[in-house]
Amino acid sequence: MFATLPDLLRLLVVPVFAWAAIRDVRTRRLPNRLWPPLYLFGALLLVWEIVTIWPLGGFVEMRFLVRVAISLLFVAPLGYAFWYLGAFGGADAKAMIALALVFPTFPAYEIAGIAFPVVDTQLGVFSLTILTNAVLLGLAYPIGLAVRNLVRGEVSSSMFLARPVATDSLPDRHGRLFEDPDGPTRGGVDLDALRMYLRWRGLALADLRAAPDDLRDPDSVGETFDPTDGGTHVGPRTDGGRAVDAEADGDVESTADAGRDFDDPWAAERFLDDIDHGAYGTDAATLRDGLDVVAREDRVLVSPGMPFVVPMTLGLVASLTFGDALFALLGAVGLV
Repeated sequence: MFATLPDLLRLLVVPVFAWAAIRDVRTRRLPNRLWPPLYLFGALLLVWEIVTIWPLGGFVEMRFLVRVAISLLFVAPLGYAFWYLGAFGGADAKAMIALALVFPTFPAYEIAGIAFPVVDTQLGVFSLTILTNAVLLGLAYPIGLAVRNLVRGEVSSSMFLARPVATDSLPDRHGRLFEDPDGPTRGGVDLDALRMYLRWRGLALADLRAAPDDLRDPDSVGETFDPTDGGTHVGPRTDGGRAVDAEADGDVESTADAGRDFDDPWAAERFLDDIDHGAYGTDAATLRDGLDVVAREDRVLVSPGMPFVVPMTLGLVASLTFGDALFALLGAVGLV
């Protein structure tokens, strides 16, 4: 392999992103301590390269600086903007900023006489290539979800966005409920918020499904607990009150009150007021609708989603080997 030493060192980022992608799929959580070392690593490599090409007076040097500026002043802030607008999670934005710092310009590798990446671009901003490749790869996810639904005979208008799952499996799943009592919706409750609510009450999902009419009464809420962040990596509480036990002790009203209207069904507003941070954008009405659905239905629609760190990692590998897929496609149709 032939490459500059900074470009060889950049390859160390690939296994880090691979680990992050696997962990994000399993837990939807990435530790904040992961990113500062990558930022520092990218900054040191950048300083190294600037020192190597100093003084910065020629065309090649100025072109390098322009590409670095685009990566740092456009691609990196773009990650923050996507997070601010709700299109990215926090980890996705931090990962994109890390790539903008580590890969501002195209690296170059030669193996057995073949130069990689194969497809370069006129702009030459490698972090932008990683982003466009990640977007293209991300488009394959809804197609794959639809194919999976089709193979299982689960054909519907939402087959590209959601799939039916057993309600009892929700505590171990990630994503968002894709329905409310009125039918399919893209604004269903986040499953992390659902777990937060259950932990706050000290209940398992099975408890809620066993006595939904009783637990819908806000007066049935007794001692509350730390809701955590709703992640599956935190085990369910076992010391909270169970619905059946509470009813036996007279702490919960009987199902004779099943038709009653309450000022705060499920104590949803109390829950959101009580926690010291948000519940993934969930409001009281959305939480109530989600609880009504999971309490009554044995199968529900869930949009599993995909953390963008996954296609970002695949996009990084594709960029290092093939290069810019969008540029190649535009070139094939004569647009560049």
